[in-house]
Amino acid sequence: MKKCEVIYRSGAHQWAAVTRDPDKPDHLIDTNEYLIQYGEQALLTDPGGMEIFPEVFAAISRSYDARNIRAIFASHQDPDVISSLALWLDFNPELKCYLSWLWSSFVPHFGGRKDTFICLPDQGDTLHLGSLALQAVPAHYLHSSGNFNLYDPKARILFSGDIGAALLPHDQQALFVDDFDLHIRHAAGFHRRWMGSNEAKLDWCERAAQMQIDMLCPQHGAIYQGEDVMRFINWFADLQVGSGVRRGM
Repeated sequence: MKKCEVIYRSGAHQWAAVTRDPDKPDHLIDTNEYLIQYGEQALLTDPGGMEIFPEVFAAISRSYDARNIRAIFASHQDPDVISSLALWLDFNPELKCYLSWLWSSFVPHFGGRKDTFICLPDQGDTLHLGSLALQAVPAHYLHSSGNFNLYDPKARILFSGDIGAALLPHDQQALFVDDFDLHIRHAAGFHRRWMGSNEAKLDWCERAAQMQIDMLCPQHGAIYQGEDVMRFINWFADLQVGSGVRRGM
């Protein structure tokens, strides 16, 4: 069963992670979803596949009023990211969905009207949740050709999508990375195969190294925090990517 766990709280501003599901079927990839709440408004990042909508909705509703979710942020177009869109829109037809302009003719196949979508330009943009300003940070070709991270400068949290993802064994369910060297072994093959451009990787690493990041929250696996954030950035910078076919997963 998925759980909704608070990872940051400061007054009316909080982030929660909808964590991995130890009971999921083996043929499905496990995912994290993240909810940011600021005052009476909330935004949900990469809400997941349609098959886990009941679990995600139930996990959120046990602690929060889902009617306060005003928008969805889709880092890219994959079904494990956004195929639950139609079900969220059944719950609230007025929800908005932020995504790259590149996928604005593709993601609507999962559901939504033309005015559901707010298209992000390649250079990124600012998203507003009440008076809280969030930043859509370009991460193109890592792994999607139209890909964004979401940065909260107040909480110093970077929601990194597939960057930092690790395909962890069933018995490793910790919310945070507690042994970087052990954890990163489960990330190496995924990044070699799914990250398509060394140039884009280095551009992202240079940008991320200049940001103030206390937590790096990927879509799969555990959250990096503290010194492990920079450890990951340095590890990723040194990794040769786009080479998964030669080297194997």
